[in-house]
Amino acid sequence: MPRLIRLGKSLPLLALLLAGPAKGEDTLRFDLTVGQHQNLFLRDGPVSAHLVAGAGRIVVAFPAGNAGIGLWTDSQAAMTTGPLSPLTIPDTQGRPLHGIETTVTVAAQSLTLRHTILSSIRVLRDFQHSSTRQPLVETTPTLNGTTISWQRDRLDGAPGFLLTLTPLNGTATANPDGTVTLSAAAPALRLKLTAASGETPLTPIALSDLLTDKAAPDTKARQVLDFLSYREKLMAGSWAYNTYFGRDTLMSLRLLMPVLKPAAIEAGLGAVLERLSPTGDVAHEEDVGEFAVLRHRLERDSDSADPIFDYKMVDDDLMLAPILADYLESIPAREAQLFLARRTPSGDAYGTLLARNLSFVLARAQAFAADPVATNLIPLPAGQKVGDWRDSQEGLAGGRYSYSVNAVLAPAALTAITRLHKSGLLYPYTRDLTRADALATVWTDKAPALFAVTIPADQAQAATTRFAAELGIDAAPLPPGPFSFDALSLDASGKPLPVMHSDTGFALLFLSPDAATLDRAIAPLLHRLPAGLMTDAGMVVANAAWAPAPIRAEFGPFYYHGAVIWSWQQALMAAGLERQLARIDLPAATRTRLQSAQRALWQAIRAVPADQRTSELWSWAYGDDRFTYRPFGQGGGDQTESNAAQLWSTVYLAVKPPAL
Repeated sequence: MPRLIRLGKSLPLLALLLAGPAKGEDTLRFDLTVGQHQNLFLRDGPVSAHLVAGAGRIVVAFPAGNAGIGLWTDSQAAMTTGPLSPLTIPDTQGRPLHGIETTVTVAAQSLTLRHTILSSIRVLRDFQHSSTRQPLVETTPTLNGTTISWQRDRLDGAPGFLLTLTPLNGTATANPDGTVTLSAAAPALRLKLTAASGETPLTPIALSDLLTDKAAPDTKARQVLDFLSYREKLMAGSWAYNTYFGRDTLMSLRLLMPVLKPAAIEAGLGAVLERLSPTGDVAHEEDVGEFAVLRHRLERDSDSADPIFDYKMVDDDLMLAPILADYLESIPAREAQLFLARRTPSGDAYGTLLARNLSFVLARAQAFAADPVATNLIPLPAGQKVGDWRDSQEGLAGGRYSYSVNAVLAPAALTAITRLHKSGLLYPYTRDLTRADALATVWTDKAPALFAVTIPADQAQAATTRFAAELGIDAAPLPPGPFSFDALSLDASGKPLPVMHSDTGFALLFLSPDAATLDRAIAPLLHRLPAGLMTDAGMVVANAAWAPAPIRAEFGPFYYHGAVIWSWQQALMAAGLERQLARIDLPAATRTRLQSAQRALWQAIRAVPADQRTSELWSWAYGDDRFTYRPFGQGGGDQTESNAAQLWSTVYLAVKPPAL
């Protein structure tokens, strides 16, 4: 932390803090407690903010500009936070800053502020994950009596950030190393906290335009969805992903579509279309606000604030066609035509942009359709270890060809392109889609089989027993005979990497597999970890029991995409099972197995309280032959931290348990 600067009573900050808060309509206020973390959310007029406190840290995240303020302390003492009050105050140039004011109580007599960051959430996220600091955004604090304050403009001179802390029952002392110690004579330290950002407020989607009366009466899920939904874009999650993510937007729209109103669906689809690359590639994530300025300055010697988009993901490119086709087919043709005719600020029609994406997909699918061998599948980008939703460095076990991308999303995209072509809706924009049908046939027939894994019974059982010992859980028996499942990915040579996974849920939701394929897809839901994916705390997204030791070591309960439970993946599987059970062409035995898998899955989903399902993911602890819920990212050893509010974890508003 930079050294303090002492200021006299002439500091104009006092006048700023006396300014009254801006009041607004349609106020949203709620809280979520996840493990040690208290999360408070507020949206009131121009103010939209999420405060998370606990485990020695306070973060305030603002959806506008993906801005954030964070402070890290030397104490793990319990924190409790009072209600948030909205605040709009002028900066030193009279420009408005929007934020919150609250009180924080820390169960300690002394607290040292080790690090304080006012910048983009991306900067805070990097520091939280790897202690990486960015010197260009360092902010020098000031001390005025007992009030410590940090204030600065954004790097490009735009309205920036403000943080103040005032001990209400103690003192503030500047230390020689530049840190600040807050002390109180009482057993607990009480602080007044003010945090604000100058980013331009976003436009919330009114609750009346968000959900239909078919949505489940889940108050917390509705509040989270409301907080993350704006006319400009849907936010992926808060606090760490409080901005646009293409994949998260598309999957959330697909699962929520039965209960979303057109305004919400079209806001999400429009955000995706408007961020396409010139070649039709869907943007994964955007750098906006100060992080965009920071990157322009470091990489291009410019103070531009123009957004920078990340296009390295592969799966989102293939999601747009099937999800948009589903929506256009659900509304009257005239409304579909009007949506496609809508224009971006740069003048491009949505239909023109969609046509670019469809051409991009067709080009990527051509090589495998011409010669359906594994090495002609769609790989991860050169030099990258990520490309689908399992976007941690270990998430695909080092594979180059993702199951979800190649076995499901590519065939689904090609089939959707054929549907769009036959609808005639795209005739004003392109007619060069006729080859999609032939390509879809090859991909559907040939790609999934490349991921099939079969292990001899004795080897499979021995591997399961070994993995159980490594995880510290009891072993589980496998069914008799050879053991089969679909691999998570293929290596560079096209060899399957034997990690069982939950991505078969994509196949259930987007495709119509034959009975044998369905039986293999749902088998992991019928067996308990380490023989399958099921635990008492939910369905894990990966089981590496049959993989080599280096892979197994990176797929335990402390890894972001390891043997952990992701809320939306359970919903994906549940929605897929419901879709398959609606078919009338399946044999009775397969239907019975689907129903058994559905019952097992919903039992696991219900094992965790509904207000915890809106979080990103969780893990488990094991004892007395039971798996129990454990928040992810709050204990030693966890790879990263789970968001308390996640867009695609609100999808249980539409994904509901079967009628008894």
